[in-house]
Formats: sequence, C-alpha cells, structure tokens
Amino acid sequence: MIVHTIAESAALTPHVLDPQILASDITFDLHSLREGFWSLTIEGLAYGAIYALVAVGYTLVYGVLKLINFAHSEIFMLGMFGQYVGLLLLGFSPSGDTYNLGTLMTIGYLLAAGLVGMAVSGTAAVGLEFIAYRPLRRRNAKPLSFLITAIGMSFVLQEVVHYLLPKIPTDPRLGGTTAQPQIKLVDPTTQFHFFGAPVSNLTLVTIVVAIGLALGTDLVLNKTKLGRGVRSVAQDPDAALLMGVSRERTIMVTFLIGGILAGAAALFYTLRIPTNIVYFGGFILGIKAFCAAVLGGIGNVRGALVGGLLLGVMENYGSVVFGNQWKDVVAFALLILVLMFRPTGILGEKLGKARV
Repeated sequence: MIVHTIAESAALTPHVLDPQILASDITFDLHSLREGFWSLTIEGLAYGAIYALVAVGYTLVYGVLKLINFAHSEIFMLGMFGQYVGLLLLGFSPSGDTYNLGTLMTIGYLLAAGLVGMAVSGTAAVGLEFIAYRPLRRRNAKPLSFLITAIGMSFVLQEVVHYLLPKIPTDPRLGGTTAQPQIKLVDPTTQFHFFGAPVSNLTLVTIVVAIGLALGTDLVLNKTKLGRGVRSVAQDPDAALLMGVSRERTIMVTFLIGGILAGAAALFYTLRIPTNIVYFGGFILGIKAFCAAVLGGIGNVRGALVGGLLLGVMENYGSVVFGNQWKDVVAFALLILVLMFRPTGILGEKLGKARV
C-alpha cells in the first residue's frame, strides 16, 4: 500500500525526482518568518499539542514494554472514524454547511462525539494489545517479532477500514478509498489577538485542552497509585509482581490511556482538518508523533509534550522559510539534529525513573 501511494505521488508530481528543479523549489524567506512569527507560533503550538497527545501513547507503551507500537497511528485513525460515526448517530449529516446550534449545544455534541471516538480508540488499543502483543509476550518472543507485528497490525487496521468497513451494514459512506465528507459543527472565529496574531476558538481549545490532558496524564503517573504501578512495571516488572502489581493489568491500562488520548487528539485534528478522515489519514501524523516522542525523550510523558510542541512550531517555521513542500522534511531534520547532540532526547528521562 505504501509503495502504491509513493508511486501515485511520483506520477502526480514527477518534477520532485529532478534534482535541479527540486533545488529551485527551495526558498529561504526569513522576511515572511519575521512578519508572521506569532501567527506561525500559535498555529504551530496547536498542531504540536495534537502531536503531543498521540506521542504520549507511543511513549507510555515504550516506557512499559520497550515496544515501538507503530500501529498507534491507526488507533488515532480509528478515533477519527469513531467521532465521525458518533456525529452520524447523533443525527448529523455531511451537508457541507456549518451547523449553527449555539455554543452550549455545540460543545455538548462535540463532547459526545469525542467520547465515542475515545471509546473506539481506547477499545481498539486494548484489543490490539490482547490480540497481537500479549501472545508474543507469553511466548517470550524477541523484540524484532514485536516490531514486525506492530508494523503488520498497522496495515491490517488500515485495510479493515479500507475494504471491510464499507461492507458492514452501517452508513454506506464509511470507509473506502476517499475521505469522509465533512460534518462541520464549528467555524474558526477569532477570539482575541496575541501580539497582533489572531487566536481562533479552535486553536485556543486545542492548545488548552490537549496540553491539559497531557499534563493530567503526567500527574496521574507521578501522584497516584495507578501511576506508581505503571512506573514500577516500567522499572522492574518482576519486582513489581512480587509487590502485588499485576503486569498484565498495568499493560492493558497503559494501552487504554494511550488509546483514549489518541481519540481526543483525533477530535481536535478533525476539527482543524475535517477532510482528512480516511483509512491512511493517521499514517503521517503518527510518524510525526513518534518523532515528537523521540525528540522529547522516548519513555517520558513530559518529553512527549515538549517534543510535540517544539515539532509543531518548528515545522511551521520551516514551511515558511523553506517552502510548504519541505514542511515534513523540517520535522525529521530537527529530530536528527537534536539526537546528534542529545541521543536520549531533550529530557531523556525514562518512565521507570520518573520522579515521584
């Protein structure tokens, strides 16, 4: 599927294979960066907060299992479909127009849709652990087996939505090759200006709630009995078992938390980009979120938050300085640059060694 997608992209934009034309597309526009600095920063923080929520799922699983769960991007994708189905069940239809329901009613419907999305992604994450990873742990499989399984499950979940979902007797528009027609409940409207840069309602809610959820997760991990159990399993699963901490239950809870946060991120993402609910819609964002987790320090929730916010801001800067077509390149170039000087990431503190 990836080969097919790359081939299609090359056919649509054959000039990207020509080094001379490619070089001519590179710009260096510092003036635009200076002019739009605060707008780029605010929008970058909004996207970075979404990256951070997904990155927390990667970092929790790695902190506990030392597993890179590459299927987590598809958990995010299922969250997008979950909240979309939630809106359909509430009676909305993709008419193309924005529903004017009033502030309180709109918030209520969005919360309901978000809860459905989080339920779907959380359930899918727990199911993924139970079906794909738990049997490997029971057989003491090698780390490479987990990695291959994670990549394989990523494709399986994509193709389930791609081919099987349209055949389920639900809304016939669900799934398939094309993105879902958008259901718009909110139009972005400017609430105030920050150093001359407009801050919309969607941007404000995304930044505040997403950062709040990430910090709340860190607080749970460091200040509650559940969090102590997670950190103990991450540090020494055998000693944790001797102290009465169930390893399997802790792992299940870890996947559940990561899935719920991915579902919340899916809601914020689709509010900003409502035309990207498609079976491969989580792939690039998942890679960037994993990049954010490594950038901040894999296995560290605070690192995932810092890495996500930094990545969102820097790729926004890069898209203006070098050109929008280099936006994704900037994100990975930043990761390489940081890891050259700080191989463990910016914070570099593992979950099992987090402060109490």
